Amino acid sequence: MSCRIAAGMLFAIVLTVAIHAAEAPDLANVSPPADLLAPDAKLTVASGVCFLEGPAVDAAGNVYFSDIAGNRILKRDPAGNLTTFRADSGRTNGNTFDAQGRLVSCEGAENGPGGGRRIVRTDLTSGKIEVLTERYEGKRYNSPNDVVVDPQGRIWFTDPLYAPDRSIMEQAHEAVYRIDTDGTVHRVVTQPAIGRPNGLAITPDGKTLYLIDSNYIRPDGNRKIWAFAVGADGSISGQRQVFDFGRGRGGDGMRLDSQGNLWVAAGISAPRTANETADVPTGVYVITPQGKLLGRIPIPEDVITNLAFGGPDKKTLYVTAGKTLFQIPTSVAGYSLFPR
Repeated sequence: MSCRIAAGMLFAIVLTVAIHAAEAPDLANVSPPADLLAPDAKLTVASGVCFLEGPAVDAAGNVYFSDIAGNRILKRDPAGNLTTFRADSGRTNGNTFDAQGRLVSCEGAENGPGGGRRIVRTDLTSGKIEVLTERYEGKRYNSPNDVVVDPQGRIWFTDPLYAPDRSIMEQAHEAVYRIDTDGTVHRVVTQPAIGRPNGLAITPDGKTLYLIDSNYIRPDGNRKIWAFAVGADGSISGQRQVFDFGRGRGGDGMRLDSQGNLWVAAGISAPRTANETADVPTGVYVITPQGKLLGRIPIPEDVITNLAFGGPDKKTLYVTAGKTLFQIPTSVAGYSLFPR
């Protein structure tokens, strides 16, 4: 074959590739077929079949986490097998373990009917479910959201309402409550000191309460993390700001590591209201107690909700986001009251 023929063939091949490359559409920027859609058509969610929340890990490495939309609590064993732990969960949201290894859960009132609107505790050995509180001053809670147990055995939980229908509210307060070891319940902080409480965590010495304050409905709503000093009697004082997420979607769930850092599930890809921006991308934000941002672990799904440390050395971080439970190894151990 002569050099002239070979060169001609090469030119033809390059030309053909160039033509096809020029014809290939930029799929990322293809517009919707406007003539085939209804005028001003917008994509909306028809049904949410899975919305994961509230992971908690037991001593055997089983991860318990809520599917609020599915009205169930799921269980993932260390081998990765997934089963339903509780089929009718009362729209459970947050979960945690107390020092005795009992599962404490927030039964909420969102993502469908049948919400329990109470705090329950499950003995995993016997399967017995105990109702710890379902009313305060004779009125049902709004939608218990997240829960933590302190070293003294007191249970702290948040009670906001994020559902669009706020007519179900019996409590005029979206507040933080404390259940003492004798069963008495106390409202410890509410408006105007906070806006809408969500995730919370308590330090190993029980002397500092961290609280996520997240309200994307109001244009001036908080997207902040607060810290409070906890007295020996459970009273709180000395409110200080740890971190402000600005106008983006702030924090949801939160855990502490063994160094005292806050690991916060926060962010969103697409704003849900005109009062929210996409300035806070979805991820786990690691923040010091003094408010310094150490970094972000990107999570490729909306909406990130909560997290928990597990594994034999507590160096596996589990993250609930949308329909997915993620995991990532860490070099620092997480803190949990149980297992020690």
